[in-house]
Amino acid sequence: MLKSNFLTALLIVLSISVFAGNTPAKKDGTTGIQFFNGTFKEALAKAKKENKMVMMDCYTTWCGPCKVLKKQVFVDKALGDYMNAKYVCVAMDYENGEGPAVAQQYPVDGYPTLYFLDASGKVKKTMSGVPQPTSGAAGAILTLAKKYGK
Repeated sequence: MLKSNFLTALLIVLSISVFAGNTPAKKDGTTGIQFFNGTFKEALAKAKKENKMVMMDCYTTWCGPCKVLKKQVFVDKALGDYMNAKYVCVAMDYENGEGPAVAQQYPVDGYPTLYFLDASGKVKKTMSGVPQPTSGAAGAILTLAKKYGK
């Protein structure tokens, strides 16, 4: 009985420690990165006005790793808190809307690709793919954002 209680307590502690760093989005969508709803040009103007950088997520609708970023990484609370304060974040579908035109200026070798840009559109850093393990991806993106941000 005592051994069973100990194992149960240990399992609970381990579960909390594993899942504590990956805070899922709230139902109202306020946890994680809040992506700008506007054109790329408007995003650059907003970044300039607010003295922020731009993070552009280049994706396609068929890309599996892109979906992992959206559902498991971009919802991270710590990543969202930092990115929302320091960056204007843009999700750019490279096959639809203005995506193909933006892709001419910001080409990618694969999906997903993240561009870290200054407010004038100058590339500071790019990151392709999803860092593995996925549980550490938010931390990897946050490290790059802090290193190449303002």
